[in-house]
Amino acid sequence: MFKKILYPTDFSEDAKKALEYVKKLKVAGTEDVVILHVMQSSHIEAMTTPCEWMEGDTEKCIEKMEERLKKEAKNKLNEIAKELSVNTKTVLKIGKPFMEILKTAEEEKVSLIVMGSHGMGKIEELLIGSVTENVIRHTKVPVLVVKRYR
Repeated sequence: MFKKILYPTDFSEDAKKALEYVKKLKVAGTEDVVILHVMQSSHIEAMTTPCEWMEGDTEKCIEKMEERLKKEAKNKLNEIAKELSVNTKTVLKIGKPFMEILKTAEEEKVSLIVMGSHGMGKIEELLIGSVTENVIRHTKVPVLVVKRYR
């Protein structure tokens, strides 16, 4: 039924819980999983701000920092891929998470998106995370949202 799944992750605890559901969907006929991580450009800018305070080549510092962040994310994506017993594809993008999730779902022609209800944000008052809410509102495929446990 759900042959190809998109699993967007921000490496949060909620995303890890969603991964457990992805693993279980193999028995429902899942053959392929696209593992997606979106690096927000605003977060990259925040991480590279110290480069501007340093003397020397600011651009080179920013470039090194971005490469380090990308390498860390790719390593985490590869670790997740090793946990799954289906065909996997890892994708790393930079942009707005919900928009990149929607684009990737369409590009990869997935039949289901599996994601956590909340990401790394710490706004506890919200009923559902803003990325998840936007994906639900705008996607053309079903979304399995794994609820946050307390």
